[in-house]
Amino acid sequence: MTTQSETPGMVKGLTSQERKAIEIFYGAWKAKQPDLLDMVCTPDWKDIPLGPGQVDGPQGLKDIITYFTSVLPDVEIVIHEIFGTHERAGVRASIVFTHNNEILGIPATNKKVSIALHEFHYLKNGKLTHTWHLEDWFGLLMQSDAWPPKGLNKK
Repeated sequence: MTTQSETPGMVKGLTSQERKAIEIFYGAWKAKQPDLLDMVCTPDWKDIPLGPGQVDGPQGLKDIITYFTSVLPDVEIVIHEIFGTHERAGVRASIVFTHNNEILGIPATNKKVSIALHEFHYLKNGKLTHTWHLEDWFGLLMQSDAWPPKGLNKK
């Protein structure tokens, strides 16, 4: 009997090492341990696109995690789904936190908010090499009642 990995033409699924790397990548937020990224990202890992002022490599995301966990102490990333094939993964998740401090210029509302997060990862030898991401920050505007802006005509 042949297995999936032995069958020519069959696509190999994510390995347990790859799934664990992805879980640790997001777990760094809840654990408030940005240095966990060093375990699961290559030193030249690419975060695409970089945020304003973000440095390249894992250090850039470590700085973001440090900032967000200091301003929003209960911030965490909740993974809803991990899917993909060997060395390629997609993640559907949410960034969840209590909006108890100003963030992105939006005054605190003390509401629990959830921001949709979609990311695609490339992995090599069980470590992340590239991450493309898209967060729904407009959702924060809606959940914090910052949209529509004051003075915008409502129809």
